[in-house]
Amino acid sequence: MSKAPRKKGGRGPRQQAPATPRPGPNWPVLALAVVGLVLAGYLTGTTWSGEKAAFCEAGADCDIVLHSRWSVLLGLPVSLWGFLVYAALAGAAFMKRRSQRWKLIAALSLFGVVYSVYLTAVSVFRLEAACPYCLTSLGLLVAVFAVTLFQTPQVSRRLAWKPWLGMNFVAAAVAVLAVHLIFYSGASVVASGKEDPWMKGLTTHLEKTGAQMYGAFWCPACDSQKEMFGASAHRVPYVECSPAGRNGPTSSKCLAAGVRSYPTWIINGQRHTGVLTPATLADRAGFAGIRTPARQGG
Repeated sequence: MSKAPRKKGGRGPRQQAPATPRPGPNWPVLALAVVGLVLAGYLTGTTWSGEKAAFCEAGADCDIVLHSRWSVLLGLPVSLWGFLVYAALAGAAFMKRRSQRWKLIAALSLFGVVYSVYLTAVSVFRLEAACPYCLTSLGLLVAVFAVTLFQTPQVSRRLAWKPWLGMNFVAAAVAVLAVHLIFYSGASVVASGKEDPWMKGLTTHLEKTGAQMYGAFWCPACDSQKEMFGASAHRVPYVECSPAGRNGPTSSKCLAAGVRSYPTWIINGQRHTGVLTPATLADRAGFAGIRTPARQGG
């Protein structure tokens, strides 16, 4: 019998290795990020529309927190920055390379946790108020970070994740410190720049005639009132009624004046509560300064 001819090389046909399946989305992170997007989007929408968030009546804890000076960063609502972080987390959940996906999600969630803890500390210890929406966002970010740590062994057993996270924690802390300095560099809502001559004249007139604005540092309406004076806000004859915090004792000056709500104006012996436009203040204080047409308003 003749033997079947051998193929050259003595080897059979090459078999291709099975293709490695691409990892699917990180579903737990994606689900948490979507919830965060809905929450942050809702808060941003209510801020831009001027509406109150649900279960957040005027003067309530959440109202004080959501309308404090810490609710705006670089001219944009903090909730919008949160929306962008959640959007980045949702996008990172679809990344194909697990190691890069893990690092991006870990870095974003770690920064979000550090910054949210900072804002929570400000609201509790400075404003003496607690915002359920903010606490919910903090919980979501903590959950994303916890899920990421739980998934670490699935990414790479050789990943030196502890030193890497340590460096990112330091970076996040430095970034939050920088934000803190931004807040306190303009801790009052006093605007910088050139003063409007009419506004300067009005605030000077209010001070000379003995007018007083009574308010509290944690009062959003008081910040809105001061903002109306622009670069002349530092000239407003202002009395702080809550130097020891929201739950601390009212100052003796405010007690003597019988102030019960903020802001309260006393002008020429008359009491006026709520935010007043500069034009209204000028009328009630008898300020006869003339504004040019280009600068009228308010």
